[in-house]
Amino acid sequence: MSLSGSTDRLARTTVFTPRLDALLRDHRGEDVFRLDADTVGVAGHDLTDRILAARPATEHERPTFKPLHGRSIPRTEASTVMQAIGRDVRAALKKPVPADADLSGEWPHVGHVYLRDLILGADPYRLRILMDRTLELTPKLTWTVIVTGAALPGRLRPGAPVTGIAGLTANATGYNDRRYAMGLYRRAAAPVCFTVSTLVANAYWLGAPFDDATPNEHILYESMRLLPPSWNILRNASPEYPALDDRIGAADDVLLLPLLSHRDPALWDDPDAFRPERWAALDPDDHPGYVPFGHASERCWGRHMVMPLAGMLLDMLRGAGMTVSPRQTTAKVPLAGLLGVDKVRLVRSGRTS
Repeated sequence: MSLSGSTDRLARTTVFTPRLDALLRDHRGEDVFRLDADTVGVAGHDLTDRILAARPATEHERPTFKPLHGRSIPRTEASTVMQAIGRDVRAALKKPVPADADLSGEWPHVGHVYLRDLILGADPYRLRILMDRTLELTPKLTWTVIVTGAALPGRLRPGAPVTGIAGLTANATGYNDRRYAMGLYRRAAAPVCFTVSTLVANAYWLGAPFDDATPNEHILYESMRLLPPSWNILRNASPEYPALDDRIGAADDVLLLPLLSHRDPALWDDPDAFRPERWAALDPDDHPGYVPFGHASERCWGRHMVMPLAGMLLDMLRGAGMTVSPRQTTAKVPLAGLLGVDKVRLVRSGRTS
């Protein structure tokens, strides 16, 4: 699928994995459709709103704070963890931008490493290694790293000069507590670095070069429209849903699809085009079908970290005159929980390597 826009953008083709491509090809514009024997897809904005408002997400439906190693994460603990990483992000945003920062190379990897070091650079290696992007390849690999780190002798001493999110691991004494604390560290910190670096890579692939007058916020809103960070939201079978629409059976799980509502031609002018200027007249918190950070009834707690960090990276990249390498004409969007283009090469304007 290609995107219209400037001459530079017209030369780029975004290739979705077959499953995503099939959803866009076969179901765009539909409100409800069957995906398999026990799963119904929902893309209609009105029904999406009503489903997400019908009941809170269960602990198994919460992406970051679902049970960890079989142990439930209470909302009070989840709130404490998010407040800690939020303080760490605010502290990182206050740091001076290094004059010699080189953000050229393959994104989102380059951006992820920069954010990891900016936010979590003071933390011990056994924690920072949990930010490695290769751990996304398989949960088993993540589990192996956590198990190994938790089994190592020694632990973080209380009061150590580390981030707030790392400080929450200081009181973990036994192996099981250390394993749980390390899992929480990754659950809370890694998505911040992953999401922000992916969002900025998406924005550059979809829209660079940007008009100097275009605000970062409009670029990011439009990037999240075309490539929503979470392309689906799962709700397990629940008696509230058949009551809302009789096409949903009592045993049906519901897969809500921002991937489709964000490109619904009934909701958007020129839905496949990257047009950040549209956001000058639209409200991202109130536009039908636009849910990059979830529903109004239960917004993602990380949104207030993602937007400032992504804006900071965009300022750095735009100030340095970075753009997508003219030699790159194709980027793939793999099937993953976090939707984004893979391996986008950014270079300074005028360079081709």
